[in-house]
Amino acid sequence: MALASRLVNKSKLVYVSQILVQKEHAISVRHFAKESSPPPVFKGDQMLKNAFSEVKTKFEAAIGILRKEKITIDPDNPAAVSQYAKIMKTIREKLSLFSESQRIRHTIELDTKDIPDARTYLLTLKEIRIKSGITDVIGAEAMMMEALDKVEKELKKPLMRDDKKSMALLMAEFEKINKKIGIRKEDLPKHEEELELNVAKAQLQELKKDALEAMETQKKREEFKDEEVVEPKNLDIRNFL
Repeated sequence: MALASRLVNKSKLVYVSQILVQKEHAISVRHFAKESSPPPVFKGDQMLKNAFSEVKTKFEAAIGILRKEKITIDPDNPAAVSQYAKIMKTIREKLSLFSESQRIRHTIELDTKDIPDARTYLLTLKEIRIKSGITDVIGAEAMMMEALDKVEKELKKPLMRDDKKSMALLMAEFEKINKKIGIRKEDLPKHEEELELNVAKAQLQELKKDALEAMETQKKREEFKDEEVVEPKNLDIRNFL
């Protein structure tokens, strides 16, 4: 296991970076020249100190959870994927972070709040979907655009989002689409759970890839040349934290 133990730093980086790298924690750091007397304290300095303190606290909380929970790096094992997703959910809730579905909803709200017309709104939703790595396997977007074309043809003008009466016509068309493809509002939590499982599986696949690459790199070193590469699923990350 000497070879596997060299994964400690990489494991820490991968796991914690998945949790803590958020836009709101992007910080610019200033460097101060050494002086005989303490530098004056500015308002910005206190803000910077508070930001670092918050990140440190969240980092320690995340590591504390990861030290207790067993993670099996086996993306092909549904039970391992489910357990990993539960652990990540626990960390998100502890650190007050968004889930993937919550992040997408937040992005939609932020990116579409100033869009006046329905067509640009739908096109923006498509861009967000693509950037989020979600595939429209059932062709829902095309059906929604067809519904919009139908409504705008009846109106003989672009559909504006503040036109409640006309938007109600579009919502009625969307409801027909939902029934056609079998989507119900009460099923949304189930779809969100499936999304989180897909995200968890993708993260485990990345972790497995990184672990194998790290061990292969170490194996090239003279002291490890006779050691066999350990299966990632047999690693216990808790030993490296």
